[in-house]
Parts: sequence; structure tokens; C-alpha cells
Amino acid sequence: DDFVLRKHGKKTVEYLVPELAPLLKETYGVIVYQEQVMKIAGELASYSMSEADDLRKAMGKKIPEIMAKHRERFVQGAGDNSIDIKKAEQIFDLIAKFGGYGFNKSHSAAYALIAFQTAYLKAHFPVAFMASLLTSEMHSTDGVVKYISECRSHEINVLPPDINESDIVFTVSGDKIRFGLVAVKNVGEAAIESIIEARQAEHFDSLYDFCQRVDMGKVNKGVLISLIKCGAFDSTGAARSCLFSALEDAMDFGQTIQQEKADPQMGLFEACDDSLGINCPPLPEIEEWEEKELLKMEKEALGFYITGHPLNHYQDLIDKFTNADALSLKDHADAECVRIAGIVRSSKVIKTKKGDLMAFVTVEDMHGATEVVVFSSVYASASQLLTEDKPILVEGRVQKDENSAKILADKIVTIDKAEETWTASIHLNLEVMRTDKAILESLRQILKTHAGPCAAFIHLKNPESAEAVIALPEILKLKAGKALKRDVEGLLGYQALETICDKAGSSITRNDVRPRWRSARA
Repeated sequence: DDFVLRKHGKKTVEYLVPELAPLLKETYGVIVYQEQVMKIAGELASYSMSEADDLRKAMGKKIPEIMAKHRERFVQGAGDNSIDIKKAEQIFDLIAKFGGYGFNKSHSAAYALIAFQTAYLKAHFPVAFMASLLTSEMHSTDGVVKYISECRSHEINVLPPDINESDIVFTVSGDKIRFGLVAVKNVGEAAIESIIEARQAEHFDSLYDFCQRVDMGKVNKGVLISLIKCGAFDSTGAARSCLFSALEDAMDFGQTIQQEKADPQMGLFEACDDSLGINCPPLPEIEEWEEKELLKMEKEALGFYITGHPLNHYQDLIDKFTNADALSLKDHADAECVRIAGIVRSSKVIKTKKGDLMAFVTVEDMHGATEVVVFSSVYASASQLLTEDKPILVEGRVQKDENSAKILADKIVTIDKAEETWTASIHLNLEVMRTDKAILESLRQILKTHAGPCAAFIHLKNPESAEAVIALPEILKLKAGKALKRDVEGLLGYQALETICDKAGSSITRNDVRPRWRSARA
């Protein structure tokens, strides 16, 4: 950065023309403020104040036609003031470049102050800082997912909602962040306040205990369902399946207890010693739901996954076959080929002018969501994969604009087909001391049953000599996948199979490259 290097004396302050020195001296020869642009236009090209303000507005709106007119006006005006034409053009290029990031001086100072303050807080109080950021985005699913991902990248654990620990907003809990209850769908502040008030004396130890202590007029069935789904009752030790099964009974129990307490004629609880407490019924014994169902319910209640993610089961494949995710996509170049894995969040299918079907698909991974444009040629073979919650892997080209990046899909497969689709070569590592003729013959028979497109190699490993590599003939090209790995390693009794994957885009020819998507969705 020229400004920083010049400020610290690591780079000489230079001016394209001497006339710029008094205008840019305070910023070391770098255009930083909009006011400087206006002064440059006035001093060098004889702009009036009105014209200079028009130039400022044109930079902000980035309208090419208007900027082209100003370029001509600026260069001509500078030439009339005896400034070299080429240098005048260079100066205007700097002005145009400045338009991509510049602000007026007062805004710049305000933003700089906020940047200093937030950078200090993030560096010295990272947990509190991230908790505040999450709170600021608690009504935005994409925002919460983004910042939870950032927390994980900084090894800050975000704890799930908890009826005994969570506050209204995200809070600091030691070196962790506790999820705020207000971010749970269908849970309003009145219900949360009732929960917090009721637990002041002691923590809730069961669903029945919870229902008889909170205000059931504020904590209704919808609130309870959302709290169970998101795992807020997990600290009571009960399985979510059991909680759901007992929900109606627990609500009736709680309402009955509260009505009896409120009715002076009943006298039941007035006559009893409060220290004896109330015996809460036990929960039914029901097997807990599968992880897939638990995660699905979490997403229904929160809008995203918190205690796990469906993609966790595919992490090895994702690490091997992808080169991008929702967070890093913006760092890839426009038109660069990428592979990204995710769960289908939504899919909107439309008809093209030719009557073909295409789709706009939102794919969600552990870092956020990505828009994928699926043109008709790809949609024809991938339409059945674009159903909600389907784990898929997309290969395509990045399309970037000022504010976002999307993918124009070239190929879509289910994640478990990644190895089969993008494996370039298969390598069998055989330990010579554990291999005999019978094993080799059995191996040959196994390989013949897994014919495919991938080149295969046998690596003979002998601790007493150099490794020997044998390329298998064309007739023994293989199909990668779990079945091959299972059969080979089942025979050998040790991990022997490795695969090398194709680089993203290696199977796409120049003629396959998709056009940029410019049309509106509708």
C-alpha cells in the first residue's frame, strides 16, 4: 500500500506533476479524499466547483459514459494549463481508480475511527467482539452462519441454545459464546423473559419442571417445540424424541399446577411446605432420533445447523475434491473453475426463451450459502439432484460482480459420486512381504470387476529396496469408489488404495464454458 509505505518512509513520496504537491502533501501523494479530487480538477483542469462536484458524483455512480466525458474535459483543461497530456491522462486514471474506494474526508475519518476501535476489540476481546457481531445479525440467517463460521476459524466455540444458560442475545460464556434465545424461530422476548425470570432461583431439571415454573401464557406450544428442536433442553439430559413425546402431557401438567397455585379455594399448595417440592412425572423411554433427523429439526428452529452438519460425514471427500467454499468463493478470480460442496437449500426452476428448463439453486455449506446457476444443458442431467437437503458437489465457473460471486455450473453430482467422477488415477500400494501369487491373482479378479476410466498403478513397497511402480494395462483401468476400496482392502487386510483427483476444470473444454448470466430471474 503506497500510503502506508510512504507514511513510514519506506517509499519516496512522488507527484506526477508539481501542481499536485500542495494538494496531496497531507496524504503522501496518494488521492485519499473526494475533496482532493475536486481540488485537482479545479487547479489542474480549471473545473468550476459545480463541475468538480459533478465529477465527484460521477465517480460514485461509476457511469462509464459520464466518466468518459469527464476524461475528455479533464485532459483538455489540463492541457490548456500547460500540463503534459499523457500525465493528465495518468492523473485522471488515478482519479477513476480512486472512485472505487474513496469517501469524503469526514466519512473517511469516521470510518477510520470505527476501524481502529473494532480492530482493537477484535484483537484483545475476540469472544466478546464476535458475540456482539452475532447479536447484530441475529435476525439474519446468512449473517449468523457467516459469523459462526468465522468463530470456528478463530477456534471460538459457539454453544447451542440452552434454557438454563442462554440470554436473550448472544453472550460470553468463559472463552465460548452462548447462543441467544431470540435467534430461535417462534421464540419471542416475552417468552424469553419469562424463562429467565423462572430460572433465577434454580435451573430447570426437566421439561415438566420447566412447564410448571414458566408463564404458560407466554411460553406456548410453538415456543416449546422450537426450543426442543434446537436442543435448548439438552442440558436436562433428556432425548429430544422423549421431550416431543411428553410435550402435551408436560404442558397439561404445568397448566394444572399453575391453576392450582392460583386458586385460593384449592388450598393444596398453601397447605404444603414449599420445600417438599412437586414430584414431576418421568419422561417416556423412547429411542433418540437419528442424527439426520436431529439436524433437520435444528435447521427448522434456527435456520441453520449448530451441533453438527450433514456435510461432516463427507469431510474427507470435500477436502480432497473441492477447492472453494461459500466463504472463499469471493477470493477466486472471475471465470476461474471451482468445485464446491453443499446441501441444496432451495431451487427455483424457470423456462428459457427456447422453452428449456434451467434453475437457480442455493447451495449451503458450513460457511454460508452460494448461488449456483444451472443452465438447461446441465439441468437436464442434474434435475433429480436439486432437491432440498441433497448433498451435492458442483463444478463450474465463478461469476463475480461488485457485491457477490456465484457459480455457473458445468457438472453436478452427489458428493458420494465425487471419487467416481473426478479421480484421475488409482494407486495400489502393495507390501511385498505380505503379497504372494495367490493374493495377486485374487487382486486381478477384483480389479476386473471394477472396470472404469481411471489409469491404475501398483506400487510394490519393500523396506529393503526401492519402490517399484507398475502401470496396469488399459484392460485394467478402474472405476474409483467405495466398492473398489472395500474389495481391495478387504483382500489385503490393510489400507492400500489411494486416488489422485483431477484438478477442477480439467474435464471442461473451451467450448464448454458457459456464458455470463445477465438476465433477471423472472
